[in-house]
Amino acid sequence: MSRFTPARFTKEERVAMRIGDLLADFKLDLDKVGEYIARSNAYTIYRRFEEVAEAAMCERDGIEDTRNGFYFDVE
Repeated sequence: MSRFTPARFTKEERVAMRIGDLLADFKLDLDKVGEYIARSNAYTIYRRFEEVAEAAMCERDGIEDTRNGFYFDVE
């Protein structure tokens, strides 16, 4: 019998995976989703959504810089 311990993900990792799963539907109209986020949620939720998107862009830029051989010490 194998003793396999299931991977334990943080709450943030689980949310990120769920968002990724939802956005993987290529039939989904992302413009409409953006409109609904802006219209149907409180401003605070919209700002938090912006924060998540900005963090993702910064992380992706760092990954691409590392792949291209650029290493920066960011303070």
